Amino acid sequence: MPLKPSQINTFLFFKLPSAFLCGVRLRSISEVSCTTTVRHRWINQNPFRSMFWAVQGMAAELSTGALVMSYIKESGAPVSMLVANNKASFLKKARGRISFTCTDGQKIRAAIDETLANGEGVTCWMHAEGVDAQGDVVSRFDFEWTVKRKG
Repeated sequence: MPLKPSQINTFLFFKLPSAFLCGVRLRSISEVSCTTTVRHRWINQNPFRSMFWAVQGMAAELSTGALVMSYIKESGAPVSMLVANNKASFLKKARGRISFTCTDGQKIRAAIDETLANGEGVTCWMHAEGVDAQGDVVSRFDFEWTVKRKG
């Protein structure tokens, strides 16, 4: 993979400071999966003493978006990326450290290959699941990414 966690975390600091300040960090990335983490803290809590849903959304989106960014960089071609839709389900209060994992790397790679081959916009739904330290699923997110060759 052409992108490393340290590169993405630096990107967060400069381009998405709200995510960085809330504690969202990329922990690992490979050809098929990406994992982000965020810990429940005062700055990212809701009035119910758990993590605010939008903070979970930032961490979940990063687990999918980092894969998109990495494959675009690997292709070397100008490709735009945009979230067109998203869906979320919340199953349990998010407390402690939550890890979001997306295992749809091959799906987005195929979508990017398709847009590079035909120049048309391609959409791809990617799934991220948030799990607490006890292994319980706290939330599930789905993001519809749109990729299109520029120019």
